[in-house]
Amino acid sequence: MIVRSRLSSWKLAYSLNIGIVCAISYWIMTYALASMVGKESDLLGGMWSAVATLFVFRESQDSSVSAGASRLVATGVSFALCLPYLWVFPFTIPGLAALIGIGTLAMMLLGRQDDIVTTGITTVVVMVVAAISPADAWQQPILRLIDTVVGVVIGVGGKWVASYLYIRTVGKKRSP
Repeated sequence: MIVRSRLSSWKLAYSLNIGIVCAISYWIMTYALASMVGKESDLLGGMWSAVATLFVFRESQDSSVSAGASRLVATGVSFALCLPYLWVFPFTIPGLAALIGIGTLAMMLLGRQDDIVTTGITTVVVMVVAAISPADAWQQPILRLIDTVVGVVIGVGGKWVASYLYIRTVGKKRSP
């Protein structure tokens, strides 16, 4: 069943805003990291930051904040697992499996079952990039944490600013 919805100024503003904040997030990370890491890490950082921005950009401001908190917790758990692992060991498939399993258990113990997938995805990204670039692989969890924090801040902030401007210019009390 195809459901069609009417085009509204809110839908146009939301679409424009999400595109702009993702572009800003990508741009900041690709240029902020340019002097610190190689080109590949610049691009990955921009991509990961834009993904975090997309992840937290929700219909309401409260939903964006909640999604931002979830993303930060999931990334924090992945960071706490991957960094010590990569200080000691190189990437291995059994190591990847162990980190995903431990991350899943940690999220269950924290009562955050809905964030298991995000923790796992973050762990896979960090570990695979560490496998691709094994020199200084321990830096990957730090870089992905920074990318995520920037993306979350820009996504939540961009949502708040755009909602405020929309409400002020259109004169609505709440965005739909």
